[in-house]
Amino acid sequence: MTDRETPSADQSNPPSRRQLVGGGLVAAPALFAAAPALAQGPAAQSAAPSGGLQNPRTEYPRPPFPRQEQEWPGLASRMQPPPDHGEESYKGSGRLAGRRALITGGDSGIGRAAAIAFAREGADVAINYLPAEQSDADDVVRLIREAGRKAVTIPGDIREERFCTRLVAQAREQLGGLDILVNNAARQTAQPSILDITTAQFDATFRTNAYAMFWITKAALPHLPAGASIINTTSVVAYDPPAMLLDYSATKAAIIAFTQALAKQVAERGIRVNAVAPGPFWTPLQPSGGQPTDALVQFGAESPFGRPGQPAELAPIYVMLASAESSYASGGVFGSTGGRPGP
Repeated sequence: MTDRETPSADQSNPPSRRQLVGGGLVAAPALFAAAPALAQGPAAQSAAPSGGLQNPRTEYPRPPFPRQEQEWPGLASRMQPPPDHGEESYKGSGRLAGRRALITGGDSGIGRAAAIAFAREGADVAINYLPAEQSDADDVVRLIREAGRKAVTIPGDIREERFCTRLVAQAREQLGGLDILVNNAARQTAQPSILDITTAQFDATFRTNAYAMFWITKAALPHLPAGASIINTTSVVAYDPPAMLLDYSATKAAIIAFTQALAKQVAERGIRVNAVAPGPFWTPLQPSGGQPTDALVQFGAESPFGRPGQPAELAPIYVMLASAESSYASGGVFGSTGGRPGP
């Protein structure tokens, strides 16, 4: 239950979680016109021309990756190579000054990248995560506070409706309000056949990915002011579901319909609702059951860019959707797939 989305466990059909370059980004001109300068890691920095141009194929690590496996939910600190969440590269410009955000799965992966970017753009941030992910969460708290913003930690299991209600209440109380909600936490377990998916797995996937989004959004909505933004993390697998991610793909398709319907419901209140659909992204979701261990070695290799995306590459999309600069964007699905077909 981290803030991570998932790629394709099927090597012949590798769509996964997130990646931010070229490919299928909706409203790309607006996004990149507004996005802050984002350096892309040590290798990219050393190779970047003086004008700042970087080759998206080579700016981040490419497979093969070391063979690795973790117990669910997994930790970013144990991944090799370590994911880049923008810890050293993201530079803010005050685009979310005074805002207050709640991010589920904010300890690592995409949620962590969003939390870092939001704080450096001037927002106070509350993150939710599982108790087992506390060490990753501690790193995020440090980074938020180093940005001069308030960090609120609310560990707990969003598969329970009562906790989801408490999560929103605590975030509102400790932040002094709420105007950005990022439903990002996800559960993904690769299985070769529907015959291998137990009712317990199916239930856990839907509770984490779909039910929690419903419970948390329902609890938050009465308190969101005009101008607030809700951002849901879906996936490219909603458009091209891998054989090994049957239940996960179904939840990601449900998130798109939920996003589009809710956007229509709340438009007259001045609240925007959008979704982000990543391709294969390098997050702890992958080595903790989201991909078969053998497939993980070549994770992202079948992307047109030949590598998985890094969480830092998604942060500008979440910032753009949270900010007033995207005031006419609602009901949209913004893709970041590294060149694979998507939204």
